[in-house]
Amino acid sequence: MTRLGKPELSLSAIGQIALPVTDLRRAVAFYRDLLRLPLLFEAPPGLAFFDCSGVRLMLDRGTSSAGTASAIVYFRVDEIAAAHRALTSRGVVFEDSPHLIHKFPDHELWMCFFRDSEGNGLALMSEV
Repeated sequence: MTRLGKPELSLSAIGQIALPVTDLRRAVAFYRDLLRLPLLFEAPPGLAFFDCSGVRLMLDRGTSSAGTASAIVYFRVDEIAAAHRALTSRGVVFEDSPHLIHKFPDHELWMCFFRDSEGNGLALMSEV
């Protein structure tokens, strides 16, 4: 509670992530065909929206930062080696192989990294 008796704002859920793209058609094909994310809809001018288990991924052709570094979007998978093999077979080029990031007392965190067709950073992550 704040001094005025109102609860403090606490953010927790992500509703949408925006990624800059330079070629919307190419980017839509990458996310739809290679990653097989469900395409929700496309909207002018130059937007496409995908469903990532309830979080929307928005590709934005109009963003002035297209082609520059972006945040990394981490996709949670159950079996990282199998996901890595499946995406590689579809033509996704990885920067590394699945590797151990950290050992916790009760599980391990594994990741591997790749880029979309526009150069945005993406990763697979698995808690084993």
